[in-house]
Amino acid sequence: MMDVSDEIVRRLAVLAPESIDVHDDSAAHAGHAGAASGGGHFDLTVVSAVFAGQSALARHRQVYTLLADLIPGRIHALQIRALTPDEF
Repeated sequence: MMDVSDEIVRRLAVLAPESIDVHDDSAAHAGHAGAASGGGHFDLTVVSAVFAGQSALARHRQVYTLLADLIPGRIHALQIRALTPDEF
């Protein structure tokens, strides 16, 4: 089975990102109910020109759509920063 961070990067490749940073914060949440069920906590920054002209909500929806079947199983919590190259 592919590491969740690698799977996130692989799936977001369709956004033609200039930069993707995925940080697994799961260890900091040890003992949390979501962590106990195996779901990880991740902090994601993705930079893509695709996001130009989109609201923050629309950007997050794109990311969630690409990762939908991982939530809430392999991903319990996901913090997203979706930026255009100019915002980065």
